[in-house]
Amino acid sequence: DDDTQPRGKQVTNPSGIWYTSVTGIWQSVWIEPVGPSRIVGYSTTSDVDAMDVQVCVELENADPKTDIVSVQFATRRIDAAPGKPLVFEAMNQLMTWTPEHPALHELDIQLLRNGKVIDHVKGYAALRQISVVSDAAGHKRLALNGKPLFQFGPLDQGWWPDGLYTAPTDEALLYDIQKTKAFGFNMIRKHIKVEPSRWYWYCDQLGILVWQDMPCITDSRHNRWETRSFEGGTDWDAPATAKATYYKEWGEIIAQLKNHPSIVVWVPFNEAWAQFDTEEAVTFTRRQDPTRLVNPASGGNFVKGVGDILDNHHYPNPDMPVWDKDMVNVLGEYGGIGLALEGHLWQPDRNWGYVQYKNDEEAFGEYEHFAEELMEWIRKGCAAAVYTQTTDVEIEVNGLMTYDRHVKLDEDALREVNTRVIRSMER
Repeated sequence: DDDTQPRGKQVTNPSGIWYTSVTGIWQSVWIEPVGPSRIVGYSTTSDVDAMDVQVCVELENADPKTDIVSVQFATRRIDAAPGKPLVFEAMNQLMTWTPEHPALHELDIQLLRNGKVIDHVKGYAALRQISVVSDAAGHKRLALNGKPLFQFGPLDQGWWPDGLYTAPTDEALLYDIQKTKAFGFNMIRKHIKVEPSRWYWYCDQLGILVWQDMPCITDSRHNRWETRSFEGGTDWDAPATAKATYYKEWGEIIAQLKNHPSIVVWVPFNEAWAQFDTEEAVTFTRRQDPTRLVNPASGGNFVKGVGDILDNHHYPNPDMPVWDKDMVNVLGEYGGIGLALEGHLWQPDRNWGYVQYKNDEEAFGEYEHFAEELMEWIRKGCAAAVYTQTTDVEIEVNGLMTYDRHVKLDEDALREVNTRVIRSMER
């Protein structure tokens, strides 16, 4: 944590919101034999108004004289020359992807040479479109498939007591997403970490929207962090090596994850932690993937007119001191209701929360009180909110679940409140 590599929230001396460092291989690794001519990757985009899906296939060493790319999407197959996009028009028989009905459709890609299959990839795609619309009062709202939707979910750090960055089992990886859905949320902000591909596959399957953060290089020690105005915040004068590494890794992250329909927002920076050249970073992000929205700096230094989203952080209660009528205004972090449960603590004699309560009744009462305040902000134009957080992490006890995944609050009551929050924008 004394270098310029993106490292997220791991540090050599963990305390507070900074956690134990991780070494070694922490995601799945495999070796796969490939031929000299092969399918490198693919990307899909959809136009929900026209119900069209476009598939672009990236190839290596393809021969335009002898090779054909053949793609089947759902029940329809199209062939094209290498390098040509394949457009599946008017797929009206297919369902769109939503949190209520996360419809995924099979994708089968073949590279043929003189009629013989020389490489073959299977995947999936969805009819899903994220955009910005204005409501009757002129507030900018997030829209899914053209319909305004309040996005509400927890800050998900993705840490486990027995594996740190690595879930102990595939079932554990899935469990956090299942619980988030059961709590009545429709979104997860994946905070300062990138998960294994299976995590996003589960979000695609279960119907959970995802805001994906870029892991930070460091905290805000290099910046002046301003949270209550457009003035005063500074960008870090990052060294060229830091910038080069950031762009290399952020580009790789987007390339790896962009086929997951669950992801709807990219978040290049958080809370001015090593925030640099904000406008250029947003331009880079859009260039990698123009189909999703960009939240330039969640709770960071605000730059007028850059990106799609203006994102306030405020603890513990919901509050939005900075607004921009030309952007989507969201509350990217709030809450942090601490509840330490005996027998479920990382360190029994040392734990903290933004606000701390003695029992689940007190904690839920405050959660519901914050929800009522949040609904007032929704009526004023707040388009999304992120509650801190899914689980406790080490000595931080702000989770809806403990670090060992024991649910703290009444699940049915939590779901009722969260559903009410999401639906309040419709009124």
